[in-house]
Amino acid sequence: MVGTIQFFTDYVVLIYLILFIALIFTLRRFHQTRHELGGAVFGLEVDIARRNQARASAILVGIGILALAEFVLIVFLVPSLPGLTTLYTPTNDLAAPLSATLPAEILATRNALTPSVDVPSGLIGCIPGQIMITSPEPGEQIRGKIILMGTADIPNFGFYKYEFSPSGVDDWATIQAGRELRIEESLGEWDTSEIQPGDYLLRLVVVDNEGQAMPACIVSVRILIP
Repeated sequence: MVGTIQFFTDYVVLIYLILFIALIFTLRRFHQTRHELGGAVFGLEVDIARRNQARASAILVGIGILALAEFVLIVFLVPSLPGLTTLYTPTNDLAAPLSATLPAEILATRNALTPSVDVPSGLIGCIPGQIMITSPEPGEQIRGKIILMGTADIPNFGFYKYEFSPSGVDDWATIQAGRELRIEESLGEWDTSEIQPGDYLLRLVVVDNEGQAMPACIVSVRILIP
């Protein structure tokens, strides 16, 4: 379900373009059927023309419904589901320099946010006091249900989410999200009891109120057998 919604979110321009083209062709067909109906003489011709006109009308209604559904999805549904805003979150080569993967405007925002405080060893992309995971710690071995501790506090705060991925695999799954600022406190829970034991990356993503994700704070952990 989430994947389907994400598809309609990512390709909204293409979808509207296809609907517009379909609308043009269907309108032409509808006008043609009107002329056919007006020029029909025999009963069979009238029946055929009416069926064609009804078919064209049904397609027009369908296009309208699809366009309205896409509009409602983008304007109302997507903003209410934080997990769907992942298209702004950088996912390529998390260990690479940020300048190689992030747009200039995000880098400028990050530079403005970054305080002159050293980030603990083992954390990637974290900003102390603003985007930070304090527990679990880098390399920590965890099992079962744990509480994530940290900070999600940026200017124009929108929401935060935390995700995990197997180490060395760029395939992130959202665990949970929240819409309240967090400062050195609980970000939420993570139940690892159903996850295959091994090495994983855990990341905290904070998004502003315009839907722009800041660079993620990433920590490596090892999940043990419950």
